[in-house]
Amino acid sequence: MKIFLTGLQWMAFMVAGSIAAPIAIADLFNLPASETAGFIQRTMFVLGAAGVLQALIGHRMPINEGPAGLWWGVFAIYAGFVGTIYGTGGEVLQLLQGGMLVSGLFFFIFAVTGGLSKLTKLFTPTITFIYLLLLIFQLSGSFIKGMLGLSGEQPTIDLTILAGSLFTFFLTLYLSNHKVSWIKRYSIIFSLIIGWLVFILIGKTGSVPEKTGEIVSLPGIFVFGLPKFDLGIIITSFFITLLLITNMIASIRVMEEVMNRNNMKLHKRYNSAGTVSGINQVLGGLFSAVGSVPISGAAGFVSATGILSIVPFVIGASLVVVISLFPDIMNILATLPAPVGYAVTYVIFINMVGLALGEYKKGENSERSNFAAGVALIAGVGLMFVPPTAFEGVPAVAASILNNGLIIGTIAAIVVEQVLIRKGKK
Repeated sequence: MKIFLTGLQWMAFMVAGSIAAPIAIADLFNLPASETAGFIQRTMFVLGAAGVLQALIGHRMPINEGPAGLWWGVFAIYAGFVGTIYGTGGEVLQLLQGGMLVSGLFFFIFAVTGGLSKLTKLFTPTITFIYLLLLIFQLSGSFIKGMLGLSGEQPTIDLTILAGSLFTFFLTLYLSNHKVSWIKRYSIIFSLIIGWLVFILIGKTGSVPEKTGEIVSLPGIFVFGLPKFDLGIIITSFFITLLLITNMIASIRVMEEVMNRNNMKLHKRYNSAGTVSGINQVLGGLFSAVGSVPISGAAGFVSATGILSIVPFVIGASLVVVISLFPDIMNILATLPAPVGYAVTYVIFINMVGLALGEYKKGENSERSNFAAGVALIAGVGLMFVPPTAFEGVPAVAASILNNGLIIGTIAAIVVEQVLIRKGKK
């Protein structure tokens, strides 16, 4: 029973952190309600399956898969091409399906040729420290905006939502540091449920959609039509794959640090993780969903709950696959208020700051680390303040990269550190 409850908590964490992406992407392409529900279902199915595959034959660690922010950005950029470069939204979605299939192929190539092993050597403690800080900075804006009730439809602060968010935040903070071990272990699911109930009481949840009439619905394949390919999407997929590999390695490195702190024995399985990531990208294209990536926030979740075993994680990811097959359950879960998810995730990411500082202390050369961090943080955080509209007219490949301060900052840090290391050797 204990393992099942822990798995249920993993499931709730995965759904809460992932459901916003497919909803937002469906809105970008103006998908009707029925197609939006199908898009959410397929994305959740792929994310659950991706997590199970990684846990069993990939990196073999409790790291959940979430919609890759890079793919989310590419979907947003290509949505802007509808009616200009491409005729219809359906044609663009067919191209994006093809892009994910191509990305899967590039993942396989990197894993087979040993390219992944070479890239992992670049992720020193300094780079992991910088990556974590940039990740926290990038997501902090979303956390605060979400807790204030700000959105495209709501440009001003909603005090009622803010009050509910603060209640959920402090509740999560209290439960995650509770002296009673079982309360601390299940603090995330308690906080999500109680926060959800509070938002129901204050009338700030969405209405549950009408029943579909289907008890079970299997995810469709190539729902938007057969995949299409052009030179632009192939080049974009290549660069996206490189950046997804960077993200994947960083997430694994962070979880390794958590495991090492708790004296867990680990076997480096980067190539296996890369191969499975390739499979997961193919699944995203095959099932007309969003490409996935291992989520660094899993390390914060494990630190907050103390759940190190991979068994509950596999159960949780499997439950995500199962519930995705039941449309009515997915419709209910889709009403989970975003501010509740943001408030709970805020607490989880507090632990990430400690992990980042721990990595910084491991740096062999503090002067080199400080310089690399200075260059990377100014570049990465600076780009986070540049509005997406500034990249209109910029080629899709460049826009998808330049619009991501996390990736640019991490790459800048790697380049600077490697230059300084070579300079020091000379």
